[in-house]
Amino acid sequence: MKNRMSNCWFGWILIILVASTTVYVASKLLLPINEPTLSRMEPRVDSLANMPTPTSAPKTEQALSNRIVEYHMNVELLPDTKELRGQQTITWKNPGMKSVDHLYMHLYPNAFASKKTTFMRESGGKLRNDKATEDSIGSMKLNMLQTQNGQDLTGRMWFVQPDDGNTDDHTLLKISLPQAVNPGESITLKTDFTVKMPFTFARMGYVDNFYMGGQWFPKLAVYETEGTRDRAEEGWNLHQYHGNSEFYADFGIFDVKIKVPSNFVVAGTGFPLKSSPEDPITKTKTYNFYSDDVHDFAWAASPRFRYYEETLATKNIPGLKIKLYLDPAHEALKSRYFAAAKKALTRYSEWYGSYPYDTLSIVIPPAGGNGAGGMEYPTLVTGWGAEDPSPGFELERVIVHEIGHQFFYGMVASNEFEEAWLDEGFTSYAEDALMQSEYGVSPNLPVEASYVTSPAALKQNAWDYQGHGHYADNVYIRGKLVLREIESRVGTDTMNSIMKTYFERWKFKHPTTHDFQNVVEEVTKQSWETFFNQFVYGSLMVDYSVDNIQTKKINQDGKTLYDNSVLIRKLGGTAAGVPIRFHFADGKMVERVWDGNDAQAQFKLQHTSPLDWVSIDPKFTMVLENKHINNYLQTSVDTKWKTRWNLGVTQLLETLFSWIAW
Repeated sequence: MKNRMSNCWFGWILIILVASTTVYVASKLLLPINEPTLSRMEPRVDSLANMPTPTSAPKTEQALSNRIVEYHMNVELLPDTKELRGQQTITWKNPGMKSVDHLYMHLYPNAFASKKTTFMRESGGKLRNDKATEDSIGSMKLNMLQTQNGQDLTGRMWFVQPDDGNTDDHTLLKISLPQAVNPGESITLKTDFTVKMPFTFARMGYVDNFYMGGQWFPKLAVYETEGTRDRAEEGWNLHQYHGNSEFYADFGIFDVKIKVPSNFVVAGTGFPLKSSPEDPITKTKTYNFYSDDVHDFAWAASPRFRYYEETLATKNIPGLKIKLYLDPAHEALKSRYFAAAKKALTRYSEWYGSYPYDTLSIVIPPAGGNGAGGMEYPTLVTGWGAEDPSPGFELERVIVHEIGHQFFYGMVASNEFEEAWLDEGFTSYAEDALMQSEYGVSPNLPVEASYVTSPAALKQNAWDYQGHGHYADNVYIRGKLVLREIESRVGTDTMNSIMKTYFERWKFKHPTTHDFQNVVEEVTKQSWETFFNQFVYGSLMVDYSVDNIQTKKINQDGKTLYDNSVLIRKLGGTAAGVPIRFHFADGKMVERVWDGNDAQAQFKLQHTSPLDWVSIDPKFTMVLENKHINNYLQTSVDTKWKTRWNLGVTQLLETLFSWIAW
């Protein structure tokens, strides 16, 4: 998911707030609104009747995933009541070595049922910049649950709250089976369900006649086998819907039919099959989508969509259709959306591995629909709502970020409940690389590091962070900075090899942080245990301080000299090398690099003039350094507080502005 705070330097005035020990830079770097290179291919506008409608599902020569689940769903959108009415047949295959006598289902819309749910309590009714209103009430009800042979299971189900015991939370359902499912065997269940859609908030809902179906159906939880994600014993991975957490599901097959008013256009995960003709009596039409080797299904519908389609074929992408569902307010920007999508798919497939699907859909919600915007689903992404008629690079940034999720969320499929950084941090890293290579927009790492004022371990449950800001600062920003720090230590070519190896090895599986660490160690042929313990499993950032400067005038062999002594202390994690600049009163500069391993180091320099000032990391090369204010110290000052202000802030300002792409 694209966090709107993770790239919030656009369109704001640069402000620097200095505390005694930290610099918190709440800055938004104003970038020029330059038009990116536009696609040379003219988009083809299709009417609803002329949208591609193949008569059968595309055939997959070989399964890419283990396909644990299979969903066949029929859902009808009821605009008058803002409801969905659905029927579902689910088949689940036991992948373990033990018999299973219970199933678990996520009923995510129940997160919006009241202010007492775990999601609403933890989020305070706010996600990113979107705040719940009186209309942001949603729910899901299972009207029927039975086995394939018709045995009623509604009396054998109840809600559970394994994370917090909140009995007002009904987002996780436990089902007692009449007969255990043995290893390798399957069970099929049938459901009838109703969803009350909220006003668009937290990834799903409606705005006027725009509807977003995200996390909208009863979804089976993941049964992990022994060894999956370092699991010692097989069993269910069970969590409620939390204020910060996203999702985790098994790969499988989805065959979904969506009935809507006949004037609606529908976007959906996967490949469109032949749709039914309009029913002249009900004035409805049914769309059919099929997808395999995916772990979720999302859709969007609106009568206002402007539909465009272009194709893409590269060395790593044999051929796919990019489908754009635009709100009319952004119709003039269609070429920018296509260009961003093509650049992202091309580069990510080149850097990490091929995008194996036949289609990618991009949905642009209307103004006021950002609750559904900036989100990823398999083969479908959403951009920001069409509010700004002349958006800057944020338009491209959101699209390339969400398409990055197709790789580290869609295919690698880590557990976003428990290790969100493996998705958001990796995608933010990829986003930066794409924006820099294709649009010349470089990340301002010193500013972003300064956001991380309360670092926390990256490998932890999403809801264990202090709040959404704390979650975003660590999972998005700090996670990305950890990867950039690894790159700074091993070099770009080796880092590219690490990322490609990790993706290729773990696509269509569910890796852990430890699996990524193993790849780093394998590619670099060295231990990274200390690094990961400090910055990944631990909560450290790099922090070195110029603590003291002493200058003594001496007479030696008839010459006046100065003995200068400088104390440097390590207050955080260990950097690969600590560059230090010593500046003397006569203008001479001396550069040293300290290994930074010890708690402190004393530097003694003799010169014909006294030291004027000392600066640690003057070129801001230590990616994980977040407290730049204590990196500088003058020998003498005119006022009590000027010690660290004069050059420290000046240098930081110069660095910030030097990184802007004018």
